[in-house]
Amino acid sequence: MKLATAATWAMLVPLIAVGVRVQEAGREAAGPKTIVDLQPFRETSQLRVKGKAGQEGTVTLVNLNPRINAWYLLELTWDGGAGGTSYHLENPNPGGRKVAVEQTYPAGIVIFEGGRRYPCEISWGERPNALEKAKASAQVYSPLCDGRIYLRNAATGHRTTLEGATEFLREHVWGGENIIALGHILLGDVHREAGKTQAEGKAAGGAPAQFNDRPLAAMIDERFASQALARGSLGIATEKAAPAGLSPGAWYPAEGNPGVFVSIVQPNLIDAALFKTYTGRVNTLDGTEAGSLCYSVAFDLDRFALGYALGTEHPKVGWSAHMLASMRDPKLPGPDGIGTISPLVATGLVSPQDASTTVATFTGGFKRAHGAFKYGDLALRNYGTHYGFLEDGVVLSKLQPGLSTMFTLDDGTFAMKTWTEADNAVLARIRHARQNGVPLIEFDAGSKAGVPGALVNRWGPGNWSGSQDMKLRTMRSGAALARNGAKRFLIYSVFTAATPSAMARVFQAYRCEYAMLLDMNALEHTYFALYRRAGSKLMVEHLIQQMKAVDKSASGEVVPRFLGYPDNRDFFYITRR
Repeated sequence: MKLATAATWAMLVPLIAVGVRVQEAGREAAGPKTIVDLQPFRETSQLRVKGKAGQEGTVTLVNLNPRINAWYLLELTWDGGAGGTSYHLENPNPGGRKVAVEQTYPAGIVIFEGGRRYPCEISWGERPNALEKAKASAQVYSPLCDGRIYLRNAATGHRTTLEGATEFLREHVWGGENIIALGHILLGDVHREAGKTQAEGKAAGGAPAQFNDRPLAAMIDERFASQALARGSLGIATEKAAPAGLSPGAWYPAEGNPGVFVSIVQPNLIDAALFKTYTGRVNTLDGTEAGSLCYSVAFDLDRFALGYALGTEHPKVGWSAHMLASMRDPKLPGPDGIGTISPLVATGLVSPQDASTTVATFTGGFKRAHGAFKYGDLALRNYGTHYGFLEDGVVLSKLQPGLSTMFTLDDGTFAMKTWTEADNAVLARIRHARQNGVPLIEFDAGSKAGVPGALVNRWGPGNWSGSQDMKLRTMRSGAALARNGAKRFLIYSVFTAATPSAMARVFQAYRCEYAMLLDMNALEHTYFALYRRAGSKLMVEHLIQQMKAVDKSASGEVVPRFLGYPDNRDFFYITRR
């Protein structure tokens, strides 16, 4: 869609002569930077304005990634003043709308949409002007210009008691990390569930079946293929489920959510032949994790798209505590030269334009505190190889080679892969991206199948977290990409007690092409909610029933995390196309 005619655009203030190559050079230069310096594709325009009292100033508008066209930074600076005031604007219709400043309309900004221009009165010299009123609003997304754009306002994100306690230990108590690690050992099996199988013929539908509209069923040992596995704490209602349970590894449609499927399994039900493969990469499973339930949900990527958003506090952009001291540059506040994303605002909340089509949310990856390497080759590269992330096309922490990356492009295409330097060629097209460690499953071009990652059984080089003595079994979550013919599926799984080896074997059994770790140790860190709407009523289901304790309530109604209130943690959200 053309946003304006060539004649209309000719009226705009000329862009400042800062080419992409010059911006890229500044982005890579050593030394402290701003979040704007990190944006290699930004476009900047300026407008001179006058206040009612005759004072003069400059309005600077930065489209942080014109290809994505979602986030803008606007700054008003008065001549002779000490600094300026910044505003983070969000465009809810990036494919059909553009924001600009125009010399012929110095009282505000102009929005172009469908070949038309919509002037938006700001009244720069008034106190308070429209932007100041929006900033003083209690709304996280405050509408401007008849709702055509939003001002993003800072909010205090919710944190649980567990998160508050670990943050205090990490930041204020000497040896706090060791205390937290000890807690992880003690809590490792707290959420463990052991599956119960029923006699042959009791499963819903018998042995795991293959259907064209859902992911391939897991490879199950023939001794258990026709048995039923009790639902355990599965909190998502399924269609055609028998009272006795579900066939292990089979996929069942989620009730009332077309294109969403649910499965449960435990490693000791998997085909024994699978455990004889890649034994150099995957450890032998102990009896505890082999008998622990894994809950999974899958999304048909023809029907759904993935989004990502930062929490109000995490994952942060400074230095990780988990890195070699020798790799830290004391002259920099963080590995990308920034210590904050300010003046940009992280809301910890699904944007209003996406809220009505959001069908699921789940917690993101590691906090920055653990999002870097202390051991192995990656610890010696790129300041310890901190995990990168982008939101709405804006680089908040640079994507690093060698890391598992989940991302979406400007056309909604979803992908998972191990990032390389060559992949930066598509950086301008990336709308959302999150990195977290190294792969559990990676695609092998020779066999055209997913195989366990090279570092699955290497605690330090894989940065799998856990205790100092490499005890890794705990609740963990992961994401994977699977294919059934031409259909592709995003799978999210929660393992009630597992090491990376158990995760790899389960994703391998489901024949995933790629898989990565997300977060671990607690229900709030592995949280997943699925939404169904009936008129004005929102029904919330959780992958594991106990996850509902993380949500809030008001007037007897559930107010879900990420969708109903801001949270301090970053998260993914699934929208219906």
